[in-house]
Amino acid sequence: MRELTQPATEDIRLVEVFHALADPVRLQIIGQLAAKGRDSCSGVGETIDVHRTTMSHHYRVLRESGVTWTEMEGRTRYVSLRRKDLEARFPGLLDAVLTQLV
Repeated sequence: MRELTQPATEDIRLVEVFHALADPVRLQIIGQLAAKGRDSCSGVGETIDVHRTTMSHHYRVLRESGVTWTEMEGRTRYVSLRRKDLEARFPGLLDAVLTQLV
């Protein structure tokens, strides 16, 4: 299994975060993660009606942009929002986005 690419906090770039947040499916994903805190990739994907490979793409975009953090436990990937990191880099951005999802 290959290593997951996840930027350090100081390497998170606004343009990449905006790109990640510009897709309705990815907004659904972060909305669910905001509500649950942390969930498996398959758990989040259960309620979103897109193909599994498409979900993998969305998870990768979110992870590589610095919006989410992915951890491996055995064969399961768990995803969570990088709230503290995003708040440190771009204060108020994530809260503003999440407020629009309600």
